[in-house]
Amino acid sequence: MFSLKLTDAHILGMIMAYLLGFFIMPYVIWFAKKNNLIDQPNERKIHHGPIARLGGVAIWASSMLSFLLLVILSYYPYGKLLSGVLLGGSLMFLLGLIDDIYGLNAKFKLMIQIAIASIVFLLGISVSTIYNPFGAPIHLGLVVSYIVTVLWIVGISNALNFIDGVDGLAGSIVTISAVTLGLIAVAMTPANPISALIAFILAGSMLAFLTYNFHPAKIFMGDSGSLFAGFLLATLSITGVMKSPELTMFVPFFILAVPIVDITFSSLRRIAKGVSPFTPDAEHLHHKLLHRGLSQNQTVLVLASFAVISGAIASFIVGTSLKFFIYAILISVIMLLLSFMASKNKD
Repeated sequence: MFSLKLTDAHILGMIMAYLLGFFIMPYVIWFAKKNNLIDQPNERKIHHGPIARLGGVAIWASSMLSFLLLVILSYYPYGKLLSGVLLGGSLMFLLGLIDDIYGLNAKFKLMIQIAIASIVFLLGISVSTIYNPFGAPIHLGLVVSYIVTVLWIVGISNALNFIDGVDGLAGSIVTISAVTLGLIAVAMTPANPISALIAFILAGSMLAFLTYNFHPAKIFMGDSGSLFAGFLLATLSITGVMKSPELTMFVPFFILAVPIVDITFSSLRRIAKGVSPFTPDAEHLHHKLLHRGLSQNQTVLVLASFAVISGAIASFIVGTSLKFFIYAILISVIMLLLSFMASKNKD
């Protein structure tokens, strides 16, 4: 029987991250516009004017500052693998930031992402066992474990970047996924409070970003934000859930169903056309919904609802479904209010 015990640190961390992000974001928008660090519309993008693209700076800063403040307040729940999560996340953020400012070759970015994932693997974050329904868990050898871990981290990191094409979409998916991961991390046996804490901090930072990103968006998260958030979701799913040798190790596939489905079909489609999986196009899930006549907000609602449903399935597997629905409803109401506020403040 799983129990769910959120500490003061989880709730306080989420609130602090939101407040910090809320106040930092306008300065990032001002800085980006002043230095012409903006995203221009083109044939693949659906926004009609220049938008600041450094939202990842505020997301990363509010997340790290929140964690630092919790350490100062002695709320820090000491745990293993923390250095890999925070160091790797910061390196991914820096990679994305450089790409946002200067633009990097896709193959070069992929090489750096693999290098970062390799560092994280050496720091102890790895998928070492796989659930076997027919007997004892399958223990992966060092090489196989490395390959699986790197593929998961790099794949999820880029998957968030792939779905970042509609105002409010990537932020909504990250928020729902982070809250789900946080709830499940503290419900597992043994619980992993440090993974849950970082997940809730990420959710708070992302809600602050959504305050300015729902349609019509004032800022985009950019590669710095999507790679940072994707990396955290990937590594937290390993440290908080995938360490289990039981069926629950597959729970992250449900939690991250939206980005996984999108990057899988996008990559297969591009490979079938004889082009690189990283070649950009306008055929992602959100593009298909937009082509069917849905508005940006309706597209976000459809895909976010799918994320909530898949998160509910994950919670049902773990045994926290009732509490998940309570938190899911609360977070959904908050996001709907933020979306409504954005639509009323188009200036």
